[in-house]
Amino acid sequence: MTTDTLNKVQDTSKVNDTRKAELLSSPVEHIDITDFDARPIVEAMGKMSFTSRDLANAAKIYNTMLEDKDCSIILVIAGSTSAGGCMDLYTQLVKSNMVDAIVATGATIVDMDFFEALGHKHYQAKEIPDDDTLRSLYIDRIYDTYIDEEQLQDCDHTIGRIADSLEPRAYSSREFIKEMGKWLADGNAKKPNSLVQTAYEHDVPIFCPAFVDSSAGFGLVKHQVDAMKRGGRYMVLDAIADFRELTDIKIKAGTTGLLMIGGGVPKNFTQDTVVCAEILGHDDVEVHKYAIQITVADVRDGACSSSTLQEAASWGKVSTAMEQMVFAEATSVLPLLASDAYHRGAWKNRAKRAFAKLFD
Repeated sequence: MTTDTLNKVQDTSKVNDTRKAELLSSPVEHIDITDFDARPIVEAMGKMSFTSRDLANAAKIYNTMLEDKDCSIILVIAGSTSAGGCMDLYTQLVKSNMVDAIVATGATIVDMDFFEALGHKHYQAKEIPDDDTLRSLYIDRIYDTYIDEEQLQDCDHTIGRIADSLEPRAYSSREFIKEMGKWLADGNAKKPNSLVQTAYEHDVPIFCPAFVDSSAGFGLVKHQVDAMKRGGRYMVLDAIADFRELTDIKIKAGTTGLLMIGGGVPKNFTQDTVVCAEILGHDDVEVHKYAIQITVADVRDGACSSSTLQEAASWGKVSTAMEQMVFAEATSVLPLLASDAYHRGAWKNRAKRAFAKLFD
């Protein structure tokens, strides 16, 4: 361990703690929505009240999206549900043609999904020692979930190497994540079921509008610094291209539905495509016809993780006819919603959009 690391630990007497292997001994197991049928419980919850009825209504809206032959579905992910056990759930939605495009945080795509594709894992915390002790052991914590920081640095450096291999020019996050998927599919994946690789193989584009705010950022900074030291050129990320490309998808899709886990930048970025299309002269562009948001944020701070869906209607982004806010921690309700939709099977009759091919 370097002196730098020691300086970040408040109580250096804990540096020699030998408990790392013990603390990283219980991997998170990702839920399989094909392994259980949630239809009966979702139907029963629809006869209840409070969050139960909200969830049942959200499930009904999602099934309606899947049944609507004209509706393209955008999955929006913020927060740490992938680390918490929903990673394979998202992959199954792509495999089953239940989503057509993805907008997510960089942490979701890189720190969690790509990280596990490299063969690393997230771990359940059986106990939570002092966080300075965790720092001395190079263990990062997400609530009650652990990550080995040394493995996360492997992820950083891998992103840097992928960037080094590319032509030095501007890339949208979609383009770069496509290259990550291609790299995994070319025999480098140690876990075959990642969202990044599966989306690449099914022509489902992934956008990360704040991509550098993740493990990817460290690798990309190293890529640029190394290139500058060599006196050479380097790749850059084009955030404007992200917005333009996702707006292109909205224009092409016409009718759209949003399945949003969390909120923040991915949520607002996706909703704003309606306004952007109008700015580009597409006065006939539809607002997002369907919208579901699962969140623990509320309106007390004036935000609700980028406005309630009703508020978004005032901006001309979302219809209020088929929308549902579900105020719940997503890992507790999303598996029910996704399993219900999977077993109802409307996805079997959906046309594949393959929106990634728009940019070939």
